[in-house]
Amino acid sequence: MSGQAGTSGGGADRPLRKAVALKYDPGERSAPVVVAKGSGRLAERIMETAAEHGVPVQEDASLVEVLSKLDIEQEIPPELYTLVAEILSFVYRADHKARDWE
Repeated sequence: MSGQAGTSGGGADRPLRKAVALKYDPGERSAPVVVAKGSGRLAERIMETAAEHGVPVQEDASLVEVLSKLDIEQEIPPELYTLVAEILSFVYRADHKARDWE
């Protein structure tokens, strides 16, 4: 998941990209967990890694802003379940569409 917020600094008025990666394994945890997060170059690397591994990406700057406040390996709070469920639904549908095209 990625989004843009703030500015990149150095006098430029470009938005600073942020990214948060979630993992959800119902057999291991009761809620999705933050597995990576970062801004700037680290956010770009998170996005590149997702693309390299065929992981669908959903852009939502507001949600990324909230999720980026969580710690690595922290489960998302119950207040975010509905929003994150929508993202997981997007990923599930994207994954099934990709399989249908193969």
